[in-house]
Amino acid sequence: MKRLAVLFLTFCTAANADSTLTPDIRITSDVLGYDLQYRVYLPDGHESMQNLPVLYVTDGAGYIKQGKMPRVLNRLIKQERIDPVIVVFVDSRDPDNLKNNRRNEQFVCNRDYLEFFSTELIPGIEQTYSAGNDRSKRTILGVSFGGLNAACFGLIGSDTFSGIGMHSPANHAVPALLSAYEKAPLLPLRIFLSTGDRFDNEKSNRKFRKILRDKGYPMEYIEVPYRHNWDNWEPLIDDVLLYFFAPAT
Repeated sequence: MKRLAVLFLTFCTAANADSTLTPDIRITSDVLGYDLQYRVYLPDGHESMQNLPVLYVTDGAGYIKQGKMPRVLNRLIKQERIDPVIVVFVDSRDPDNLKNNRRNEQFVCNRDYLEFFSTELIPGIEQTYSAGNDRSKRTILGVSFGGLNAACFGLIGSDTFSGIGMHSPANHAVPALLSAYEKAPLLPLRIFLSTGDRFDNEKSNRKFRKILRDKGYPMEYIEVPYRHNWDNWEPLIDDVLLYFFAPAT
């Protein structure tokens, strides 16, 4: 794994002069029975750092292209508004046929998908990079169905992730999700939840906010006047990064 990472980094593309965004790295999942790919954002000077937090982002290609997330990371780290963080942009598409997007099967509280993270992807990242190797250093983020996936990972994978970031989670795809949070004991999670105020699952997410607050979860909730698109989510990338990775005071 380490030799493979060195090879990829040798031919990497730069997000800018201060950081690195690797090319696509392919991984064969025995759990899922197929190959996936991901890219890794590495902050400037990561080689000399230890125990860095790691943000895992589903729909990673969208967060890179439409969300321009590497630029946001560079800016916030350079301004010292967030601590250096490794970001793993996971692609839900078939690497051999990008038109085949598996997100609708991966993101609906799929325990195999969580097992892929916990037993295959995360160990590889932590063996290769200067990443912390306990749940307190790991956050999962997603948009729409990816936000639903983050909610699912919080519910069934709180031993793996401590931070749950959700942009407009599509909760309707798992109707029992909200009641499951309501019935479950308080889990050791910090939560970021955002929604638009029109055509964006806003009624469900307002209910979700109330359930989470009534349970006592530490949470940042943001509602914006946009619909279910990147005009909504791209401006909120700053907010989710600041919530999870601002320097401790």
